[in-house]
Amino acid sequence: MKMTFIALLRGINVGGQKKIKMAELRKTLAKSGLENVETYIQSGNIIFDSESSDSRDLEQLVFEAILKDFGFEVPTLVVTGNDIKKVLDANPFADKEEQNKLYYVLLKQPPQKELTQQLEEVSFENEAFHITEKCVYLMCKKGYGNSKLNNNLIERKLKVEATTRNQKTMEKLWEMTKNH
Repeated sequence: MKMTFIALLRGINVGGQKKIKMAELRKTLAKSGLENVETYIQSGNIIFDSESSDSRDLEQLVFEAILKDFGFEVPTLVVTGNDIKKVLDANPFADKEEQNKLYYVLLKQPPQKELTQQLEEVSFENEAFHITEKCVYLMCKKGYGNSKLNNNLIERKLKVEATTRNQKTMEKLWEMTKNH
């Protein structure tokens, strides 16, 4: 039975680095065996169907297909629409009216407790965060572009791969998987 997944790529089409045209990416992934491949915006959000139900295998498939066809490594996280929905529903900042200041740093693996505790002791002006096993929820009052607590810092402090999406993108990805 086919399942619908979302592949979240980290760091493509940002600042002129790791450029990939979405039409070419869709062709590459379809050629790799994924079905009904769709993309959302240019920052590496891919919705697809697969017979495989193993997200780690699918991460590897997407990673290798991009490396083969585009010549560079792109960290890849594969989740389901239900995973996205659970993350959205668990957002401790969701009741705030500043929805455009909410960000989700999705973690590839759960961080070690000691590292989580160390990060929780740090505070950043105009920024609030909450760490779970799957996500670091961010409230960036001055916007993510001005945030000190960003994807790179979180990866470094928690020693995990991660990729960040805003509220609008997360909601759109959830919607797209419902209609897939």
